Amino acid sequence: MGIKVGIIGCGSITKLRHAPEYKANPYVDEIVFFDRNADRAIELANEFGGRVVQSVEELYADPAIEVISDCSTNEYHHIYSTNALLSGKHVLCEKPISLTIEHANEIVAAQKKTGKKLMIDHNQRFNRAHQKAKEIISNGELGKVLTFKTTFGHSGPEQWGTNKSNSTWFFKKERSGLGVAGDLGIHKVDLIHYILEDEIEQVSAFQGALDKVDEYGEPIEVCDNIVCSLKTNKGRIGTASFSWTYYGEEDNSTTIYCEKGIVKIYQNESYQLEVIRENGEKIHYQLESIQTNSKQTNSFVIDAFIDCVRLDHTPLVSGNDALSSLKVILGILEAAETKQVVTV
Repeated sequence: MGIKVGIIGCGSITKLRHAPEYKANPYVDEIVFFDRNADRAIELANEFGGRVVQSVEELYADPAIEVISDCSTNEYHHIYSTNALLSGKHVLCEKPISLTIEHANEIVAAQKKTGKKLMIDHNQRFNRAHQKAKEIISNGELGKVLTFKTTFGHSGPEQWGTNKSNSTWFFKKERSGLGVAGDLGIHKVDLIHYILEDEIEQVSAFQGALDKVDEYGEPIEVCDNIVCSLKTNKGRIGTASFSWTYYGEEDNSTTIYCEKGIVKIYQNESYQLEVIRENGEKIHYQLESIQTNSKQTNSFVIDAFIDCVRLDHTPLVSGNDALSSLKVILGILEAAETKQVVTV
């Protein structure tokens, strides 16, 4: 018998990532869809050969469903993921884990209480180039990390969301909450924590709604650009830029400067990872290209999560990892609003 999976929320992330990756996984034999808009659930069930339930309670109550993907909008994660865990399900929750530390703590507490698997979809950890970069830094061949810079920007979520319009929930303060910082920034904060085996402890930032407008032509309620300075527990300092206005080309690059060389990630079309030693020698790695909104490839997240459940592995991204990244993002937004340096 294979694993039965429930998916909460049938927007773009389910259609392009979760549903196709569950369908392709050899250990999954059924997907059950729920969306408050039943038509969306029916459409995906038809496309991916699953079935539909009318209420989220049906997912929780079905003893055959072992795994739930929480692909709801950000403001609902703490409700759906917490209830799914308390119903005895293993949960893969989309990022950010929640919009507030209090709500994130509810999810983490539910995981602790039940002992079920909880993984948050910070998918950049699963990328081969990022894993190789972590390995190179961990083994010390380039000496200590000194500074870093990281960027994540594209032309905006209205290009990729379900309704392909400026009415997207990403632009709504009460739903997306954190703007580009919660959509793209949190990925890179988590990545820096992961690659450097360190945590960001102090932040300063500038933000703005520089260009995006909502369906009424008004500037959006959340930031579309944010630029930050970051300092880690181990004393590394770096910069980060997150944007929904990189029109023309997505940028998902990171550079890490060490005592004996540089690690460049996703800056060369032919080589996803480049090491430049202090003597100028260049070492190139050809690994898989990163996912972009226009080019969907396997994220490895679903396969990794199913393996966690099947083989009793520890998830690569825990609730506490995601909580650490959320705290940094909330600190960055506070720093931008107050024009102060904030200690996370």
